[in-house]
Amino acid sequence: MTPRRPEPATEPATSGTAATHPAGRPGAADGTVARLAGAEGHAAPTRAGAAGTATGAARSWGAGRRSRAGAALFAVALGAALVAGCGGRPTTHHKPGTSHQEATGGAGTLLDARDSTGHRLREVPGKGAPTVRAEARPDSEGGWNVHLLVERFRFTPESTGGAALPGRGHARLLLDGRETARAYGPWSHVPAGARTLTVRLYADDHTAWAVAGRPVETTLRLGTGASDPGASATGPAPTTPATPATPSPPSGRTVTITVTGTSVQPPPSRVEVKKGERVTLQVTSDRADTLHVHGYDRELRLSPGTTATLTLTADRTGLFEVETHTSALVLTQLVVR
Repeated sequence: MTPRRPEPATEPATSGTAATHPAGRPGAADGTVARLAGAEGHAAPTRAGAAGTATGAARSWGAGRRSRAGAALFAVALGAALVAGCGGRPTTHHKPGTSHQEATGGAGTLLDARDSTGHRLREVPGKGAPTVRAEARPDSEGGWNVHLLVERFRFTPESTGGAALPGRGHARLLLDGRETARAYGPWSHVPAGARTLTVRLYADDHTAWAVAGRPVETTLRLGTGASDPGASATGPAPTTPATPATPSPPSGRTVTITVTGTSVQPPPSRVEVKKGERVTLQVTSDRADTLHVHGYDRELRLSPGTTATLTLTADRTGLFEVETHTSALVLTQLVVR
């Protein structure tokens, strides 16, 4: 018999290495295992990389979302700031070379003329213009409590220094022609010792509201009470022994006015009188004109340099203007109560 040829020895297969067969080709089963093992080895890091990629993408998306949210909040804040700048309190900034009054003034017409305190006048039409009158009451601790009664006007202390808006602002109190205090509401207090009180209305930009070139103001003599604005500021007159007498008509009021060109002195204001009181108007003009008291239809011819006198009894209640026909100047206003 022919001896049998021994078969070549084979080495055990290891993970990832194909076993050698007699023909030198990898075994199908072992090779498949090796390839699967290799694929398994590569799959692990691939899944880890995919997970890492997903986490990074999530973080990037979150950061982008936060960035977009921040940008949106910034846009909202910027828009609110712009809206506040347009609709909020009027700004006091203005371009170089322009005055504060010129930059902020949008109401009326800013005049070159100034009032007695040096503030420029802001002209508005007489119709719808603000008005003011005042009442002074003696305070128990000295001085006067002043009550301001305004029409078509609102005190705006929160806007002082801003733009001139129609019918808004504050008042200034002048004792004997000198500015003493400001009023940001209907009540104020002034010290004793003065004879006259002038209340003048101002806009928020400190220009004086004016009609027909004259400040909007009122002047009264400080007396012993609100019902007697014409009494002396030094107190009540000394009393004298009473003597029998026949009834006399109510005491009279005399209003003295001087007209020079278009200037009226004292500046036009409201004069309060009681019904039935006698009122005497003494007017001196530098030109020929005619004085007219509305409501009473009383007229007085004015001659240059001559003082003309008109006396009437205030038997009708209301507000009555005293003006000139030719020059169309308002001299004063009579308030009969």
